[in-house]
Amino acid sequence: MKTTTELKLEAKDNLRGRWGQAILLNLIPTLLIVGVLIFSTLSGLVWYSTHGTTASLVSFATEYQLANADRGMGLLSTIISALFMSGISWTYLDLLRKERTAIAPFKDVFRGFQGTYIGGVILLSLLYTIFSSLWMILFLIPGIIKIYAYSQCYFIYYDQVRQTGEKPKVLDTITTSRRIMNGHKKRLFWLDITFIGWYLIVALTLGIAGLWVAPYVSATRAAFYKDLQEHTQK
Repeated sequence: MKTTTELKLEAKDNLRGRWGQAILLNLIPTLLIVGVLIFSTLSGLVWYSTHGTTASLVSFATEYQLANADRGMGLLSTIISALFMSGISWTYLDLLRKERTAIAPFKDVFRGFQGTYIGGVILLSLLYTIFSSLWMILFLIPGIIKIYAYSQCYFIYYDQVRQTGEKPKVLDTITTSRRIMNGHKKRLFWLDITFIGWYLIVALTLGIAGLWVAPYVSATRAAFYKDLQEHTQK
């Protein structure tokens, strides 16, 4: 199997000449989310400026409802993130497999939202979150281990739909991820650790470096899955 260095080199080789497309592919979801947040904030300010007195009178009565809404928004954010990241990751996987030569940012970023995949990705994100959270509540270290055990489920789901034309059961997909990651969780954990320096650079540049780091990380994780799948098929 390929080393961490080889996987990162493979990712960079596939991004060479495509960095502009890759940056835009990863930037689109961020811009959309920021746009929604700005709109929501401005709407809230306008509403409060118009109903400020009334709002102060009913604020205590609505606290519980707002807390529930925040939890609901958190879950919705998790699902939307999974839908976007699935499409992004699948695009890099296709590039690594030489099944395509270019990125279509405004189309590829929404691949997870397509009818063939959207239901499965939503269910996977829900089960992934539930299972991981339950393990984290019980024990921290086993929880982290399970997160890595389930980490390949979106790639597996994508491959099974493409190969069979049918949607697999999401629990079977998670089980398959757990099986093929047996003995490889430390390898992926170390791969993630090697990006810590890049994340520090992102923080120091107030997120600007993330325009380059995000595609690099996503492409490298796609290379990891490709290598893992090829190894398990032997």
